[in-house]
Amino acid sequence: MVAGTNEKEIWVRYVGLLLLLCAAGCSPVGDVVTETVPPKPIPAKRLMVWDDLLSRPKPVADATVRYGADALQVVDVWKPAGAGPHPAVVMIHGGCWQTEIAERDIMNWIADDLRKAGVGVWNIEYRGVDRGGGYPGTYQDVGAAADMFAAKRAEFGFKTDAPVVTIGHSAGGHLSLWLARRSALAKGDALRGEKPLKVDLAISQGGLPDLRAQMTLPDHGCGNEAATKMAGLSAEASAKADGAFARVSPPEMPKGRARELQFNNDLDSISPPSFGAAYGAEMVTTPNEGHAELIAPETVSWGKQRAVILKAFGLKEPKK
Repeated sequence: MVAGTNEKEIWVRYVGLLLLLCAAGCSPVGDVVTETVPPKPIPAKRLMVWDDLLSRPKPVADATVRYGADALQVVDVWKPAGAGPHPAVVMIHGGCWQTEIAERDIMNWIADDLRKAGVGVWNIEYRGVDRGGGYPGTYQDVGAAADMFAAKRAEFGFKTDAPVVTIGHSAGGHLSLWLARRSALAKGDALRGEKPLKVDLAISQGGLPDLRAQMTLPDHGCGNEAATKMAGLSAEASAKADGAFARVSPPEMPKGRARELQFNNDLDSISPPSFGAAYGAEMVTTPNEGHAELIAPETVSWGKQRAVILKAFGLKEPKK
C-alpha cells in the first residue's frame, strides 16, 4: 500500500481507470481488458457472370428447323408437354449482333423454363455482322424466321389465335422491338416483307434499341462498329441518313400496334436503365441484378418477365 493512501482511494482510482479504458473502446472482464471487435460488414450481392449460366447443364430443344440455306438460318422449337395447341413466343438472342459472341443456345435456360410453364418457344438464329449479317442480312433473317412462325406455327402445335409475343435479350431486344414496328414500314419495303408477323407484345430484355445512339458510344460494352454495320451506314454519314434509321432503329421507325415492354436491371453495365428511359416505352426495373440475370430462370427479373408472358396467354404460374 502506498503511504498516505487508504484502500478506498485505491479502489476509486482503479474504477476510474476502468471507465477510461471502456470509453476508449475496450471492455474489462475481471482483470483482463479485451478489444472490441466491430461487426463484419454484410457483403454485397455478387452479380452473375456468364459462366454462372453457361456452365450449368443445358436444356435441349425439341426440334430444329430451317428457314434458309445458311447454317445460321435455323430456328429451335421448344414444345410443352401434353396435348396442344400451346401458345408460343418468338425469341431472339443477343451478343452485340455478333455470332462469335453468342448464338441462340444462350437462351436455352429460359426457353426451357417457358416450356415447363406451358409456353412454346420459337428461338431464332440469325447471321451476325461477322457472318454475313448486319444490314440487310440480319433483318432479312429475323424477318423470314418470324414470318415462318406466322405461317407454320399450327404445324408445330402452336396456337394461331394466341397473342403474338416477341422477346429478345440485349441486341436481341433491338430486334424484338424492330419486329414489333416492322409491319408499319411502307408496303414494298424489302425489310417489311409481304406478310410481316403482326406482333401484339414486344419484350426487350436489357435491349439496345437506338442504333444511332449505339454508333456514338465507342466505350460501350458492344463498341460501335457492330451498330454501324446494323445501320448500314458509316458513322460520318449517319447524321444525314434519317431515312435509313427509320427502317432499322425502333425509336425512329413508325410505331406499330404492339405493346412494347422493357425489362432493365439497375446494375446492368451493358444496357443500363437510362437506355430504356431514353427509348420511352414502358419499363420495369429490377434492383441488384445485371445483364446476365435477365436470361437466368431463377432470378427476380426473369420471374417478372415470365409472369407477364403467362398473363398475356391467360396462363397461371405452374405449381412447384
